[in-house]
Amino acid sequence: MLVNRKTSFRENLPLSDYGPDENLNDNADIDWVNKDWVRRLFRGCALVSVMSVSMNTPATFMYVPSLEYLTFVLDLIVTFLFTAEMIAKMHIRGILKGDVPYLRDRWCQFDFFMVSCLWISVLLQVFELTRVVQPYSYWSILRCMRPLILIRVFRVFLKFSLPKNRINSIFKRSGQQIYNVTIFFLFFMMLYGILGVQIFGELKHHCVRENVTNTSKITLYDLAIPDTYCSPDDQPGYHCPKGMKCMSIDIPKNNRGFNGFDELPTSFFTVYEAASQEGWVFLMYRAMDSLESVFAIIYFISLIFLLAWLVKNIFIAVIIESFAEIRVQFQQMWGSRGTDTDSDSSQVIQQEGKTWKMVILDQNKPQGLAPPIFQQILRSSAFHAFILLMVLASAIAEASLSFDGDSVDPENTMDTFYYLEVFFTLLFDLEAIFKIWCLGFRGYWRRSLHKFELCLVIGTTLHIIPAWYRTQLTYFQVLRVVRLIKASPMLEDFCWKIFGPGKKLGSIVLFTMCLLIIASSISLQLFCSIEGFDNFETFPKAFMSMFQILTQEGWVEVVYDTLAHTSNDFFWLLIRVYFLFYHQFVSVIVISLFVAVILDNLEVDEDIKKLKQLKATEQSADESESLPFRLKIFEKFPNRPQMVRVNKLSADFNIVEVRESFMRQFSTPQLDLVMDTEENADENQSFVKKTPISLVKSPNLGARSGGHIEKQMGISAVIRESNQHKLMGGSGQMVNNGPKSLLSQQYQLRMDRRSMRGSRPGSLKLGHHSAGVKENGDITHLMMGGGNLTGGTGMHRADDFDIKMIQQRKQQAEIKRNQIQDDLRENHPFFDTPLFAVGRESKIRKICQIIVNAKYNYLLRDPITGKELPNAYKRILPLWIRKLFGLVTYLDWIMIMVTIMSCISMMFETPHYRMTNEPELKYAEYIFVFSMSVEMGLKILANGFFFTPKAVVKDFSGVLEIFIYVVSVIFLCWQPEHVPPLEGAQILMILRCLRPLRIFILVPHMRKVVYELVRGFKEILLVSVLLIVLMFVFATFGVHLLGGKLARCNDPNIKNKSECHGTFRAAMFVTKMKVDLGPNETRPGFMVPRVWANPHNFDFDNIGNAMLALFEVLSLEGWLEVRDVIIERVKPIDSIYVHVFVFIGYMIGLTLFVGVVIANYSENKGTALLTVDQRRWMDLKGRIKLAQPLHIPPQPDKPGLRSFLYEVVQHRYYRRVTALLVLSNCFLLCVPWRENRKEAVFLATISAVFTLLFLVEVIMKMIALTPAGYWTRRSNRFDTFVTLIGVIWIFVHFGVQFSEHPREVHRASYMFGSCVIILRFFTIPGKQATLKMLMQTVLMSVFKSFFIIMGMFLLMLFYAYTGVLLFGNVKYGYDLGRHANFKTTSSAIALLFRIVTGEDWNKIMHDCMVAKPFCRYRPGNSFWETNCGNFTASLIFFCSFYVIITYIVLNLLVAIIMENFSLFYSNEEDALLSYNDIRQFQNTWNMVDVNRKGVVPVNRVKYLLRLLKGRLEVDLEKEKLLFKHMCYELERLHNGADVTFHDVLSMLSYRSVDIRKSLQLEELLAREDLEYSIEEEVAKQTIRNWLDKCLKRIRAKNHSNLISNLRAMNEPLFTVTELPASLADSSEESKDEAPVNPSAPRSRKKGTVELNPPNIHIEPPPPSSKFVL
Repeated sequence: MLVNRKTSFRENLPLSDYGPDENLNDNADIDWVNKDWVRRLFRGCALVSVMSVSMNTPATFMYVPSLEYLTFVLDLIVTFLFTAEMIAKMHIRGILKGDVPYLRDRWCQFDFFMVSCLWISVLLQVFELTRVVQPYSYWSILRCMRPLILIRVFRVFLKFSLPKNRINSIFKRSGQQIYNVTIFFLFFMMLYGILGVQIFGELKHHCVRENVTNTSKITLYDLAIPDTYCSPDDQPGYHCPKGMKCMSIDIPKNNRGFNGFDELPTSFFTVYEAASQEGWVFLMYRAMDSLESVFAIIYFISLIFLLAWLVKNIFIAVIIESFAEIRVQFQQMWGSRGTDTDSDSSQVIQQEGKTWKMVILDQNKPQGLAPPIFQQILRSSAFHAFILLMVLASAIAEASLSFDGDSVDPENTMDTFYYLEVFFTLLFDLEAIFKIWCLGFRGYWRRSLHKFELCLVIGTTLHIIPAWYRTQLTYFQVLRVVRLIKASPMLEDFCWKIFGPGKKLGSIVLFTMCLLIIASSISLQLFCSIEGFDNFETFPKAFMSMFQILTQEGWVEVVYDTLAHTSNDFFWLLIRVYFLFYHQFVSVIVISLFVAVILDNLEVDEDIKKLKQLKATEQSADESESLPFRLKIFEKFPNRPQMVRVNKLSADFNIVEVRESFMRQFSTPQLDLVMDTEENADENQSFVKKTPISLVKSPNLGARSGGHIEKQMGISAVIRESNQHKLMGGSGQMVNNGPKSLLSQQYQLRMDRRSMRGSRPGSLKLGHHSAGVKENGDITHLMMGGGNLTGGTGMHRADDFDIKMIQQRKQQAEIKRNQIQDDLRENHPFFDTPLFAVGRESKIRKICQIIVNAKYNYLLRDPITGKELPNAYKRILPLWIRKLFGLVTYLDWIMIMVTIMSCISMMFETPHYRMTNEPELKYAEYIFVFSMSVEMGLKILANGFFFTPKAVVKDFSGVLEIFIYVVSVIFLCWQPEHVPPLEGAQILMILRCLRPLRIFILVPHMRKVVYELVRGFKEILLVSVLLIVLMFVFATFGVHLLGGKLARCNDPNIKNKSECHGTFRAAMFVTKMKVDLGPNETRPGFMVPRVWANPHNFDFDNIGNAMLALFEVLSLEGWLEVRDVIIERVKPIDSIYVHVFVFIGYMIGLTLFVGVVIANYSENKGTALLTVDQRRWMDLKGRIKLAQPLHIPPQPDKPGLRSFLYEVVQHRYYRRVTALLVLSNCFLLCVPWRENRKEAVFLATISAVFTLLFLVEVIMKMIALTPAGYWTRRSNRFDTFVTLIGVIWIFVHFGVQFSEHPREVHRASYMFGSCVIILRFFTIPGKQATLKMLMQTVLMSVFKSFFIIMGMFLLMLFYAYTGVLLFGNVKYGYDLGRHANFKTTSSAIALLFRIVTGEDWNKIMHDCMVAKPFCRYRPGNSFWETNCGNFTASLIFFCSFYVIITYIVLNLLVAIIMENFSLFYSNEEDALLSYNDIRQFQNTWNMVDVNRKGVVPVNRVKYLLRLLKGRLEVDLEKEKLLFKHMCYELERLHNGADVTFHDVLSMLSYRSVDIRKSLQLEELLAREDLEYSIEEEVAKQTIRNWLDKCLKRIRAKNHSNLISNLRAMNEPLFTVTELPASLADSSEESKDEAPVNPSAPRSRKKGTVELNPPNIHIEPPPPSSKFVL
């Protein structure tokens, strides 16, 4: 992630000014424009203008008429001032001509536009004052742009210490990424919009009375109560009850509702509404009643998963990544993390008695007037502990206030709590005075903590004034509890880490508030002219509406209310687009900004990442040498080694018993005696006469016998130990006795480390050559720059030795642990003995071990020898299936299947269909318990229970496994028939619901997910504590401010408690549609008793209820009801309380969970500490894994039709045209294709024409690429499949149209055609590279999050089982009803999925809390005989589920998506290998891989490497040795077998990066070892070839000398010379090198016999020579 991509900054960089250019002034007469006070004046005028336009509404003028004239005067003054500024700047710059003309500057253009808006507003207000324009008029829309003038207040701060071109490139690239992801998001929106139109269409069928005939004039009494959708005829869905029928209601759309799937625009907005997880469940319930429920469930759940959890999080990921890079670059502007004024940098260590502590440096200087003894008291720990205890006592006293509605009057504030508050206030006032007296005011004010304490002192002192007690000043009283954070250093450090750099978080908060103000003012002017619409009639109401959209709770209601008060279809479209863009902006960008800031605060600085990497590696190596506690118990017992007696020996003396481990050394002369192998234990045991107990351990003869083999092994061990000692101590030996200067020593150390470059790690030859000097003495590479002391390979040599020492220490710790275990095996016969009865070498145990450890081997080759394994069927199965089979052992696979079948059987259990009464469920339970008993028996016999190294119960997973087994056995044996609620039997049944969690234990990847969550538990706990403190502060304030004030009579006409008695008629809710009453009809209702009570779901009468209410508000569920009740029953100004809490809790508190989970995931994955280069290397490896061969035939050489078509289909415009045709074809599905719609026939005919065009496209590609080449690509195969079924549909469709068939046949034909078009819609990503990469990101995220999703499902399954037991029989309530209930496990899973999205989960929780007298319960009843709920069980159940799933597990998906998205986000600057490089390699590979199989013979790799161009090109003249290294690396990869596309690309990636910077330490050492070994082997081959050539030359020379000597001796008349044979008969060596002499003798190959006779050439003898034979 780019969060990791920080760079260092240099000071005093030139500012990149993005503010207005205000320094251009050539006229001294108007110099006032650039004066500082004038600029401040204009910024103040901008604020006044925003305030004026926010008050300029008809409703505001109606409430305060004088504001109409005040706003006019203010606007007039501001307009004249800004006009004067504009004229002055025009005079200075010129209007259109000059060096920097006014209208050519962007900020000046903005100022000109704002001045124009001001003049338009002033003129409009003149017409309104003169009543030429009526108050409620659409002309007020002209003022909507005026709030943008607020930008003038902050634009002066747009100056950054960065190069301007760098900032421009960041914004350009970020904008492009946002655009790409927006297109991807719209792609899925369009897909689900089209699916919704075709699957659901117009959902207009409702249950009405049977006597209804005119469906266009429906009254309220004609509908069911509540209004219910239904399915017509006998189709699947909900069928109306007796006395009612299902009819289609034809009423105007604005009365029916604004969401649905009637046509594509409406469906598109409905899909976006569902993707925001707001109101989606009610749409699903409507579709379930109207159609088959399976279609609706699959559609909406997949929509939530893809759009809300995956695709939208990709959008959030790109925003976070983009702003993370910008944030990193702007770090100087925001300020570095630095240190606090109270940090350790201003502290010193001071001894106090026998202890040492850190004290502030300034505290050592007496600055106050107090004597030294009082200053000593101030510095003492006792004083601080006493103050913290008083703060805690004050918090407890504040939280003890409660109201019961009768005995405590909320208006009576002079109670005991008031006097307690006076006491604590005076106490803390004295504390502040005492500190000022001791430190002096200047020393006291220097610390930020003292400033905070002083503010609390002043505020609480004013708060105890009786008239101001329990007012808004209560904030100061409850904020005292924040001082308790100082009691926990861990929590204090975490708070400082998150909130310490306040400038960053403050900037984001300020940006959000300005955005809200501007958006509220714009919306105010857009909609204030709608008479009777109060959501935007004043600025406070507009602000609350826009803040409501920001929180995403009930934002759809704001949109629908606005649409309901508008009657124009065009305005409907504009309103939807406006609110959609605003919601998308605030829900994605604003929230992502807060997450980005938190991630930045949690980020580790770049300069200490490598240090932390080394530290983390060292900590992983520092494994404990001691055994776990369960094994250390054997050390407490005396040693009793296994003894044996030697029999059948003739001797005069009695032979004493000796250790069996000693005698075993002489039992067999095997060569591998030093190996500790337990497999040969039985063979060795046969040489011993008789052993009372099985052997403790296999023999180790390394130091006992004195044979030749043992001597060799001893010498080898000494050499190995010596080498290890040299390796670990080499860095210390390198420092010679040179100069004493530190710089000289470091320079000498670096040069000595560079000299080790000549030997690979672990080699015996630790080089001692001079630094940088080659073996042949060549120092040219140093003169050419290779001896740069600041770079190269020598500077990291110390890290190598650190890592090697760590590795060595890790090995030694492991050896020591093994030695301890070996000693225990030898000295304690019962060690590693299962159940202290089964022998270690027992055949039963060995059989059990074989059964338990048997596992599928998914590898095709032996990892050691490299030979293929003899399993032909493995090549048929894909690799991921083979890996899945090899994930766990066979026994675990069997138990996974048994557990899954048992979980399926438990899904059929309900309160009335129980296991104790149903034989089928009993059989399933017996099978599970029997299977688990066998499994436990095998594992215990094989590995032991507890006191063995590989015991079954060795960690928490083993404890949980045994616990599940014991609970299952107890329940199966008990099978209780009478189960009272929440007593022993039901608790046992709830514990039985833990069974699905057993799959977590059996699957290692799921265990890893849980382990990663547990590792980050500390940070999650700290965030939870912070949120609890936040809720405690606001809950205490809520009790003091609102306690006892929310109770009202349920009859809205009764205002006094004394009159709230009797009964009244309460109106019933029927439908959300706008349906009028009939003549002489009243709203349906029933008589209910009057009750004076709090709201149904919340109150603030005590701290517990207030905390519960605020927890629900923190989840953004129900906070609108809290706001509305406070406004209605207390005071509107008190609603600020809930707005502030929602803003802090949601925008800061909940984003902390997101940031912490992402940071912990990155840390556990090892990416948190990666440097920039290391992160880029990880991204490169990911991109290489995603890259695939092109599978495209090369372009034909000969011109012709095929060549022409090849150029056409490979052109980029061709792809754009085909994508446009696909989109056009898909837009034909904008309305439902139904047999009763006339337009369906016309649209289907046009779709048939498109299908024929796509058939032509397929034919063109086949001609251009050849059928074989065309078929190699998967996308082409998919296109062909879709086109073929499209052609089939054409015949079917027209065959059905031109003949008589039933309606069902026509419906099936249209459905078939729409499926073809939807399938073709999926071809669009393949035609656009960005969409394809994003689609791969989604797919990879789904693949990587598979186990997280499965874990979430198993957790939901556990909660579903528990919910059925606890709430399966609870009576229906406000939200618990026919669709949402716990009656069955499937219904419970659907309801829990709804709770995960946050849809009214709190209301369902309160429905499950129903108790007497509102339900039926008798003491002694079983839980299935009562319909009551339980308050405690419901609270624990729902709150724990919501926190675990929503706050933790779902955020893991965001972390995975962000990790995978970095592959897509990486750009050409950051990439080590760019996309162009990979693309060029794909093209080159495509030329070599003629079979299009993705593999080539290794002998063709040389040809491939020679063809590479660009950045991957290898110059054979200058880099011949590198070329040999690359070829040899690929040859040894698979022992000379074929190499794949990814093999070659991976090798090139390693060779193209600086491995010292890009690779992590472990991988770096492995890679360097590989490269060194390759260099050695290539060098050996080079030397061998050179020696062979030398030998050939020597032999050839000796042979020619021998012939010459013979000639000289015999002196023949003619000379016999051996000429070279013909080219066909020459050897391979004569081909490789040209002969030095054309008459040189031909050399034969080594190991062969040359049978060909030599060619004799007779030449005339020289005049003075004789014949030579």
